[in-house]
Amino acid sequence: MNTEQFRARIRASIANQNLQFALDSNTERRLKGRIAAFESLPDWRERRQSAHAIRADVIEHLDKYLNEFIVNATQNGITIHRAKDSAEAIKIVLEIVGATHLSPQQKPLIAKSKSMVSEEINLNHALESEGIRVVETDLGEYIVQLRHERPAHIITPAVHLRRSDVAQLFHEKLGIPYTEDIPTLTKTARNVLREVFLTADIGISGVNFAIADTGGFCIVTNEGNGRMVTTLPPVHIALMGMERLLRNLDDLALMLSLLARSATTQKLTVYTQLIHKPLAHQQRHIIILDNGRSRLRHSPLKESLYCIRCGACLNACPVFRELGGHAYHSVYSGPIGSVISAGLFGSEFVPLAQASSLCGACKEACPVDIDLPKMLMRVRAGQAAESSEQLLVNSEGGGLSWKSKAFLKMYSRVACHRRLFALSQKFAWLGTLLISPFSDYAYLPAFTGWGYSKDLPRFVGKTFRDSWQDGKQVNRYTSAQVDKEISKQVDSYTGKQTEAETRTPAESNSNSSLVSRFVEELKKVNGNVIQTTKNELTTKIIGFLQSRGVGRVHLEPNVLDEETLSTAGISVSHEADPAIRVGVTRAICGVADTGSILETDGEGGKLQASLLTEVHLAVLKKSEIYPSLSDAIHLVQNSKSAVFVTGPSRTADIEMTLTIGVHGPGELHVLLVDD
Repeated sequence: MNTEQFRARIRASIANQNLQFALDSNTERRLKGRIAAFESLPDWRERRQSAHAIRADVIEHLDKYLNEFIVNATQNGITIHRAKDSAEAIKIVLEIVGATHLSPQQKPLIAKSKSMVSEEINLNHALESEGIRVVETDLGEYIVQLRHERPAHIITPAVHLRRSDVAQLFHEKLGIPYTEDIPTLTKTARNVLREVFLTADIGISGVNFAIADTGGFCIVTNEGNGRMVTTLPPVHIALMGMERLLRNLDDLALMLSLLARSATTQKLTVYTQLIHKPLAHQQRHIIILDNGRSRLRHSPLKESLYCIRCGACLNACPVFRELGGHAYHSVYSGPIGSVISAGLFGSEFVPLAQASSLCGACKEACPVDIDLPKMLMRVRAGQAAESSEQLLVNSEGGGLSWKSKAFLKMYSRVACHRRLFALSQKFAWLGTLLISPFSDYAYLPAFTGWGYSKDLPRFVGKTFRDSWQDGKQVNRYTSAQVDKEISKQVDSYTGKQTEAETRTPAESNSNSSLVSRFVEELKKVNGNVIQTTKNELTTKIIGFLQSRGVGRVHLEPNVLDEETLSTAGISVSHEADPAIRVGVTRAICGVADTGSILETDGEGGKLQASLLTEVHLAVLKKSEIYPSLSDAIHLVQNSKSAVFVTGPSRTADIEMTLTIGVHGPGELHVLLVDD
């Protein structure tokens, strides 16, 4: 890819009115939602710096943490594979697929959850070339797969499409009557993909984070498809970039508090799943991919490996907001994509770094404080590692056109001489005649490339130097005054835990603060609370079931009085059955500041009871509500698989329109028991 090809795609993107509308809608909602989400986290600046330090430590000592993770994961019963590049990763996947015990005439069906690593290695194409059917199950990924496209955004794959595009696609590919009703389109995808989940031979997912000291890993999804592909098929393969490591569960709690807010404007993703071991009668594999990451780690672009793939920099970037992801012609787009594409895939992607205003919005939005403008400048200077011995893939300024190089050389010579630079400022307005798209100079934008999408502001009458010398400067802060002002701003955001937040659940039971907070937060995420006592619990649930005309439930053992249920005409199953509409489980705990409940594996297919049914009823004791995720996360250590559930399943993959109920339950009711 050369600069002219990139510019051609830029012009096509800017001229696409459908794309511009879709991108504007995504940007407005994401940015407003992110601000609101972080308002509930007063110490987010401190958390951001802690997250940066954690990621820096992990990348600096990556070999140590990788070895620790591999040892612990292997002890947990997970099979670990190492792949040096995409070809080796694909070979490993095909070997695992080939080992599934099917007849030679029967090709396996693969249900796949969202994974940027799989896009990076072009896995779907490799599988399909072997005659293997692979189905993307995230709604956005499913849409772009039907269109034979790549995702246009790390988090929202179909961000470039409007509802009319999806309506026409489903009409043509799935044979439904044309409709632009988003809930109907979502339900159609649910019905088609439900059969895929239930019959898949293999599930493939990505890995959001791996935890070195437990050997477990974390996957976050809103729709429930991630849970489906890791729970239902007899074989699960997780694809993991080697940098996706954290040291411990405390690190994970911190990262999750930042990831959801940055990625989807939520306090916590609907399904935050932690996996430590295979389930009964299941194989689990993790493929740890290098594919240039070791090289990148020893290059000037090392800091780009701190990325937690939230997509916040894409939403903040004024350039990405005009172009969309496909213009970059890379798996990874936007500011972070411009860096890691050049770092992982070579000099072909160096021109992407020119698509940046270097305004710093990406750094400001990054939840782990990656200095993206600095990284982009390094890519422009040709400092992308193409081999372990060679850090500079081009001559100095390798990412620049000859016109840009000539201008910068001239500028550097002028800027090195104080008087010459001062003189140049007085005549800088002449430069507008060359690069600003005035109607009288319509031919000039084609010469410079600037005027396709940018206007240069007119210069002020006086330079800053002249204004300063005239004594017209405003707000003369001394260094001490600046430090004092910054200190005041930091103090106003210092997150000091309140007395209620530092209590244990038992201590908090003496007042209703945590209970009230939990109820408030659960309602915000479309959950419902039913207050009850231990003695009334079964009767309350019977009343709920009868009001819905439900005569059969999937019940976790030893939660309700099954004899009373039977007397009321309610039959009970302790095994997963997709035909059952309601599942009843006992939650391990609640989390007050997010409205989440924790479910773990156990007897009677309890994870499926909270996943396969249309309605999930969870029994939770008031005394088992914890203040925050960091207080509760250590409860998952001894489980094979666990999930923090934050409301019913949801998606916003079509025109950023929230739709409740996708692959997981459309209703979550928490029976809050006063014990």
